[in-house]
Amino acid sequence: MSKFVTRFLKDESGATAIEYGLIIALISVIIVTVFGFLKGGLESAFQSTADTLSNPNP
Repeated sequence: MSKFVTRFLKDESGATAIEYGLIIALISVIIVTVFGFLKGGLESAFQSTADTLSNPNP
């Protein structure tokens, strides 16, 4: 039984998967935050383009 516990405590194969998961979660949060900040600028740019296309001679 003690060999099993010792081997279990020394096994770090799951730690790498957890680290990769945390890195992916952090990158996802950064991407969502950046798109949140860009949302207003993108909406106005698309609206300006749509207005220009619908009324080309102001």
